[in-house]
Amino acid sequence: MNRITAFLAVTIALALPSAASRAAELVMFERPGCVWCARFNAEIAPIYGKTEESQAAPLRRVDLNGPLPADLAGIDPGAFTPTFVVVKEGREIGRIRGYPGDTFFFGLLDRILSSAGYEPARS
Repeated sequence: MNRITAFLAVTIALALPSAASRAAELVMFERPGCVWCARFNAEIAPIYGKTEESQAAPLRRVDLNGPLPADLAGIDPGAFTPTFVVVKEGREIGRIRGYPGDTFFFGLLDRILSSAGYEPARS
């Protein structure tokens, strides 16, 4: 019984990272001093973690003044900040250049997530 239990524990542990890697994430490329980043931070950041969208694509921030994380090496952050890139399995599936305000932001994000098979419910 102990061997089977150990085998199952190892199998589950090995499967978890691959399952997590299939999830999408919303990568926000930003720079200090960016006025539109500050506006996003004031209007969306405080509530984003409570939205349906965040369940499909958690927010990840990347400061463009630092090195690009290795797992995002194939993603072009673009010239404008903020730039929001939805990444799934290491590939870009959509992007929003700039911050268009809360209503347009969620509309554009919902369109990207829907095209990737996620169905966030907006009320």
